[in-house]
Formats: sequence, C-alpha cells, structure tokens
Amino acid sequence: MDNLSINAVEDVVATHCYPRDAGAILLIELDGLAVEVAVSGDRVSQICRQNGARNITIAKDADERLKLWKGRKAAFAAAGKLSPNYFVQDGVIPRTQLAYVLKEIDTLSNKFGYRIANVFHAGDGNLHPLILYDESIPGAFEQVEILGGEILKLCVNVGGSISGEHGIGADKRCYMSNMFSEADLETMQWVRHAFNPKELANPGKIFPTPRTCGEGSHFHPGSDLGDVELF
Repeated sequence: MDNLSINAVEDVVATHCYPRDAGAILLIELDGLAVEVAVSGDRVSQICRQNGARNITIAKDADERLKLWKGRKAAFAAAGKLSPNYFVQDGVIPRTQLAYVLKEIDTLSNKFGYRIANVFHAGDGNLHPLILYDESIPGAFEQVEILGGEILKLCVNVGGSISGEHGIGADKRCYMSNMFSEADLETMQWVRHAFNPKELANPGKIFPTPRTCGEGSHFHPGSDLGDVELF
C-alpha cells in the first residue's frame, strides 16, 4: 500500500503498525518448515534493507500476523473515507517495473487532478489504483474513466496487461487493441463465435469492434433473443 492508503487504513482501522510517514509498505509472507522460514526470513530482511527499507516488523504469532494483514484487507473500505466515490482499476505489470509505474501513476494523478490510492499484490504485479473523485461534480466520472485508461496503457507499455484478475468487460474492451493486433482480435472472435454463435454469453463485452464472424450476431439492446431469459 502507498502512503495515501496507509493513512486511510490507520484512520479507519487503527492498526498502529503502519508508519504514517512511510512512502509505502510491503507485506511479505513465507511458507515452509520452521528452519526454512527462519533462513528465508533473514534473507528477505537483508534484501529489503539493501533496497531502502527503513523498518521491518516480523509477526511472532498468528495474532500479530492477522493484525499486520488487517489494514491491507480493509484498504478498499478505508478509501471510502477519503472520497465520496472511487474508481477501481485493475492492471498487471512485471514486478521489476513496480517502482517506475507507481511514479508514473503519481504523475498522472497530478496531471488530471485526482488523488490515487494504490493498493496492489506486489508478488504478482497486480495493481489496483483507486482513483478518488466526486460523482456529483459534472464531468468528473468521464475524466476519471480517461485517467483509468491511461493507467491501463501504462501497464501495457511496460510489458504488462490491461487486466490482472478481473477480466475484460464493457469498460476495458476499447483497450484490447493496445495489447493485440487486428489479426489477434479477429482470431479470438472466430473462436468465441464457434462456441457462442448467437452472442448470448456476455454480449457487447471483451472485444472493441466485432469483425466478420461476430458482426452479424453482435448483440445490441433491443435485439430479439426469442425466449432467452435475460438477467
């Protein structure tokens, strides 16, 4: 979690184990035999200090472990105290690019004028920037959507993906072409159409512009789907 998330969590959960002036905190878990964990823990601590860690806290028991994780698990809820609304983005990057991408997200935050609280799974490079805004302000949501798209493009530019774990729906489909060529998208459409010829499964999602096989059966609101039950 970055500094904005740290302070939001401490305001709400009050774990008193996250330093409020830290630029970010990294939670690391080790698994294995006791002797293996002890050796690995020493090595991890050494690596952290070599890379500028100011303080290291090690959980001595299950209760302390739960306390360290409590704030991270409440990060999304805590963000609700920072702003009336927030837009959650989901992208993935190579782990080696994490520091660079966080700096670039901060640059985008300043450029667009919206605060961004970063919560992420550092181990697999999965980012969840929370863009804070107020939907009662005209045009705010539209600007936030554009900002979210710029973050996705950033992820792709450093060798990542526009989705870390939540997939591609109606919101992200227009960014598929940032990752895939027209030939790639065309091939994917043929495969999808083979299993979903009437476009009943997630109509209007995943692909930005249906081509060839998908065009004739692309779903539009009001399309006649017969007796198919809609949800």
